[in-house]
Amino acid sequence: MSFVLSLEAAWRDAESLLCVGLDPDPARIPASLRERGDAIFEFCRAIVDASAQYACAFKPQIAYFAAARAEEALEALIEHIHRAHPGKPVVLDAKRGDIGATAERYAIEAFERYRADAVTVNPYMGFDSIEPWLAWKDRGVLLLCRTSNPGGSDLQALDVGGERLFERVARLAAQRWNTNGQLGLVVGATFPAELVRVRELAGELPLLVPGIGAQGGDIEATVRAGGSRMLVNSSRAILYASGGEDFAEAAARVARQTRDALRAAHGARR
Repeated sequence: MSFVLSLEAAWRDAESLLCVGLDPDPARIPASLRERGDAIFEFCRAIVDASAQYACAFKPQIAYFAAARAEEALEALIEHIHRAHPGKPVVLDAKRGDIGATAERYAIEAFERYRADAVTVNPYMGFDSIEPWLAWKDRGVLLLCRTSNPGGSDLQALDVGGERLFERVARLAAQRWNTNGQLGLVVGATFPAELVRVRELAGELPLLVPGIGAQGGDIEATVRAGGSRMLVNSSRAILYASGGEDFAEAAARVARQTRDALRAAHGARR
């Protein structure tokens, strides 16, 4: 099954737009786990198991695992999600961007080593930095478009022949670049007006939308702007809802509240 079809099934089955981000910081892992050799895996596994019923997908951030020399934990975590929570797509947040054989190696890392269902990719080297990823026709490739950080405006808002650079990326992703129907876009919740514009240009492409929760993006504005074909990501607000023994229960509570807020916003939009 293609990534887009599996994502559509996950949206339908979970009745949720919530994507839970997995960004494990060893310094913020509860003390009861911190001294364990498998602390990162066990922390993330507990978060996944507690929040899965409220989420349509999970998004591990590769840098948090690599910086802690925990790549094996990332492999095990994705395998756990696939086994224990089948039908929940895993988006590997890697933001890779290179060309040719190097891009192909990055794709092997994401899709064969980690067995991710989709990956985030930086498209600003052009189509030949995207094309190697498209050889895995059942996987998704989510291109950075209008990112949630303030500095994104330095380049993404530049005029390029009568349109802004992020608009050019959205248009190319929806048309010429989407040769196998695998592409989606990353658009920050912190810029709802730009999210409206991306949706206009991108049509039905899935959107990964970070920026709610700790980054301050507004749920109602996000759903009003982006519609229903979104993975609305929340990471720190769920992961670190509690630093105590009840961390998993607290994560589940915040995940449920976020899922419900997204549902309510979607219902109000209809």
